[in-house]
Amino acid sequence: MPASPSPLLPQLSALSLPKPGARLDLPSLAGSADGLAIAQLAGAGRPQVVVTASPLDAQRLQEEIAWFAPGLRVHLLPDWETLPYDGFSPHQDLISERLATLYAVTRGECDVLLVAASTALTRLAPPSFLAAHTFFIKKGDALHLDKLKEQLTVAGYQHVTQVVAAGEYSVRGGLVDLFPMGTVLPFRIELFDEEVETLRTFDVDSQRTLYPVPEIRLLPAREFPLGEAGRNKFRARFRETFEGDASRIALYKDVSSGTLPAGIEYYLPLFFDQTATLFDYLPTDSILLLHRDVPAAIAEFWVDTRSRHKMLGGDRSRPVLGPEELFLSDEQFFTATHAYPTLRLGARAEVTDVLAAALPAVEVNRKADQPLAALKGFLQGFAGRVLLLAESAGRRETMAEYLAEHSLTPTPCADFASFIASGEAFMLGTGPASGGFVLAGAGIALITENELYAATARPRHKRDMARRANLEGWLRDLSELKIGDPVVHENHGIGRYLGLAHMDYGDGDTEFLHLEYAEGATLYVPVSQLQVISRYSGADPEAVELHRLGSGQWEKAKRKAAEQVRDTAAELLHLYAQRAARQGHRFEFKTHDLEAFADGFGFEETPDQQAAIEAVVADMGSGKPMDRLVCGDVGFGKTEVAMRAAFVAVAGGKQVAVLCPTTLLAEQHYQNFADRFADWPVKVAELSRFRSAKEQAEAIQGLGEGKIDILIGTHRLLQKDVSFSRLGLVIIDEEHRFGVRQKEALKTLRAEVDVLTLTATPIPRTLGLSLEGLRDFSVIATAPQKRLAIKTFVAKWATSQVREACLREFKRGGQVYFLHNEVETIENMRERLAALLPEARIVVGHGQLPERELERVMREFTQQKHNLLLCSTIIETGIDNPHANTIIINRADRFGVAQLHQLRGRVGRSHHQAYAYLLTDEHAKPTAQAQRRLEAIQAMEELGSGFFLAMHDLEIRGAGEVLGENQSGEIQEIGFAMYTNMLNAAVKALKEGKAIPDLTQPLAITSEINLRTPALLPNDYCPDVHERLTLYKRLANCEDEETLRDLREELVDRFGELPPQGLALLETHRLRVLGRPLGVSKLDAGPQSIQVQFVPNPPIDPMAVIQLIQSDRNFKLAGPDRLVWNRPTPTLQERASSIRELFGKLAAA
Repeated sequence: MPASPSPLLPQLSALSLPKPGARLDLPSLAGSADGLAIAQLAGAGRPQVVVTASPLDAQRLQEEIAWFAPGLRVHLLPDWETLPYDGFSPHQDLISERLATLYAVTRGECDVLLVAASTALTRLAPPSFLAAHTFFIKKGDALHLDKLKEQLTVAGYQHVTQVVAAGEYSVRGGLVDLFPMGTVLPFRIELFDEEVETLRTFDVDSQRTLYPVPEIRLLPAREFPLGEAGRNKFRARFRETFEGDASRIALYKDVSSGTLPAGIEYYLPLFFDQTATLFDYLPTDSILLLHRDVPAAIAEFWVDTRSRHKMLGGDRSRPVLGPEELFLSDEQFFTATHAYPTLRLGARAEVTDVLAAALPAVEVNRKADQPLAALKGFLQGFAGRVLLLAESAGRRETMAEYLAEHSLTPTPCADFASFIASGEAFMLGTGPASGGFVLAGAGIALITENELYAATARPRHKRDMARRANLEGWLRDLSELKIGDPVVHENHGIGRYLGLAHMDYGDGDTEFLHLEYAEGATLYVPVSQLQVISRYSGADPEAVELHRLGSGQWEKAKRKAAEQVRDTAAELLHLYAQRAARQGHRFEFKTHDLEAFADGFGFEETPDQQAAIEAVVADMGSGKPMDRLVCGDVGFGKTEVAMRAAFVAVAGGKQVAVLCPTTLLAEQHYQNFADRFADWPVKVAELSRFRSAKEQAEAIQGLGEGKIDILIGTHRLLQKDVSFSRLGLVIIDEEHRFGVRQKEALKTLRAEVDVLTLTATPIPRTLGLSLEGLRDFSVIATAPQKRLAIKTFVAKWATSQVREACLREFKRGGQVYFLHNEVETIENMRERLAALLPEARIVVGHGQLPERELERVMREFTQQKHNLLLCSTIIETGIDNPHANTIIINRADRFGVAQLHQLRGRVGRSHHQAYAYLLTDEHAKPTAQAQRRLEAIQAMEELGSGFFLAMHDLEIRGAGEVLGENQSGEIQEIGFAMYTNMLNAAVKALKEGKAIPDLTQPLAITSEINLRTPALLPNDYCPDVHERLTLYKRLANCEDEETLRDLREELVDRFGELPPQGLALLETHRLRVLGRPLGVSKLDAGPQSIQVQFVPNPPIDPMAVIQLIQSDRNFKLAGPDRLVWNRPTPTLQERASSIRELFGKLAAA
């Protein structure tokens, strides 16, 4: 048993535990001292079970106990995080952690078990279930694949083609990928015959193996059995429990057929004869500790559960079990606690004994001459030793510098044990403690950032700092093709992809991409030459016109596009050259001031947000005009980036204009900016419909006189009468909402000042510009802590669903947005909703209301005087209300993707699960294009999906011209990828001062290599067609040998040793890469000779080729651009090395 920090709380060591069934109140403990006390009690050798009134305390204690006593095995039993009787299942990660915790408890491998009171009431599977369905796989074991599959299916694992989440497995030949529950990483098992040869972990994202392990532990994937016996038990119990014909109930039918309906967890008792409780898992010598007011938490849980049972109990189509069958009553819970000695902590206010006292005020006061006066006073007056804790190593460095500036130099401290062992009076370290305390007896005080910066306490967090949003990863999606999707062939134009086909043209079985062109014409492209294929995006894929092979149609389309590209490139370059040539303003400011301003932000910056802030600050200090687009999902903290930029501009003596698309958003930004700049000598004003004419006139006058530093408003800011005296920065929020005229006005502004554009869904045009590197681009894709993805449903209008959705929200004290975008019928909808939902307090808001009325409606809704806002798209931008977590969008098929994404982003701005219902007409079917939009938005549930959506938008709406108004243009004719390649080539040539090349010709040399041997990945090597296609495309995109080598390693890693066809495929691409710089357009290598064809004017010396022919009679010319080498090469290896030898000779020439 690990050593515990016993000397610190001697009263606890001397404590005599109560008898089982008796209770003892512990003295009071301030701040994080409760974590220290639990660590010390656990160190005495008996397992501690801590039941907390609040789930947040359980999470906090898990981190703190592990820090105070790293040797203790601390486990948290997480909650399902669904409402009782919910139609949703818990996240797979939660089930994984629950099973791992219960397994550790049954094995006696848990010193401290933390569980929230509401979670402790849930009835569980009996411990025997966990024991029977847990098994191990060791290196050298005999493993029968069929038996393993059967075991995994019974244990609830799901068979997939690629393993990405806990509870999944896949089998490819002798490789088995497996993601067991309760592990952080998945495993790859390599079999030799039926023996386990290697066991290795692998990375979910890259699918590459990481390191070997000796054995794998497999816990069941669900908390109930899924085999034939489990299903039969469920069916029998279901028929016993509920009246009526079970076979007509969807849930019963689903389980019978082996599929698991969402929310099945609330039928768990039906899978067993007898359920268990948490107490059945606990060791008999456990000590129970009730943390804070557990009885009150249990009582509250039961009130909610009974009301939900009452609300859902009448639904015949989905009968529900009584609450007593699923949860322990308060009486049952407290009766079960009688078997253990029970301690109570912080449960009663009348406890006067103090074990750990609260700290006096030590807060930093940044505005005082001596900001650290309170801390210095405490350090001088306290007789013992002090440990100051930062949240992270970065914060520790910042705090050390700040303390040093004010002549305080604490000694660095590695961890809590080092502090106890040391004799230093004042030390600085890192740790997760959330509250400080004083132990007078031990002469120790702990101070955390929460006491030091009390006004800006930073929330606890757990972040994977390394995983900044990977742009490439986001775009990878574009290589995924479905059958029927249009593609662009560089030489033949737009055709439709019909799948992969195997054929033998005399050189053995080869795989081809099967393309269909106009009038049913067919083209087969060898998979080794996919570099000439790109996915088409530009117009609606259903409606795209296919080209006729050999008709000249494609050449004509390319010529038209090329003309337009030349003009566009010249215009673009002119605009950006103007900016680059102009010296921008180099903003100068004090870093200390920016840090002080940053402290006003009440949250921890996410890694992406921090990167965006640093990029903006660097741009503004560079002396070149900034033009940066910050793309971040709704509610991911783009406004903070804008505020930091505004601060830098104002500190540098310039004015800032913040441009918003709607009056409501301008008002909200004004409130936010005014709050943040309240403590600084900065004047913020607003110009919008919400301000009277007199107020507007005063603002414009103050602006011209230089008295106003930040002006926030709608497009009113762009009118002629608004003149700035020293404008330095323009911040544009949601640029795609502005009209063409305003955009033109903004374009002229761009050449003058620094511009920062914020957007949640960049419209395709801006996205295209950014991808072409013409604008700087920052992506914020990390969700703020505690933000959950928004669950999105697409359905026809059904009154029952609308009622259930609203009631679920009202029951948890939340609010609902109901979007009905027809002002003329909005009153009818109000009457309809009032009849359907008598519980709702409905208020109506839309753009045709007088300004003051609209302002009142919005303010009252935010103050929670109403719980349902029936509104038009007026709420689309920036309304920030953390209480509203359900949005219902009526006739969602009438909106574009960007708009739906924006609207959905109005909810989910807190840590509650948010829901979006996209409802279509109950009588009519949406158009194919509308259906694709709705499917796209439903598929993009994950946070940070705005970027993906813009990519989808590119394909659905047509990509649009890169400059100007027309959003379709030539791009529809040749596809977005081809258009951008042309534009890039033109811009690159102009930048380098060269003439624009002939854009109708292939822009890069595409060497066609034929080695007269099958070059493919066989079906039994990589069985998933989709995966195979993606790999073929990735190989075709390799530009150098190193990338090819990496890809080869990945293939061997994921699928095993490469077969001969796979080696031939890699060799083909290697020779393509080598032949390109020599101008090789085609290479045909058979057993007897090698024939090379060059592009016109190849980059090699013609005289050298003639010398080669003269020196070796096996070389001869077969035309002006063809070289033939008569050399027998019977094997692939000999052929490849001969070609490399030939390339070497040509390169030397």
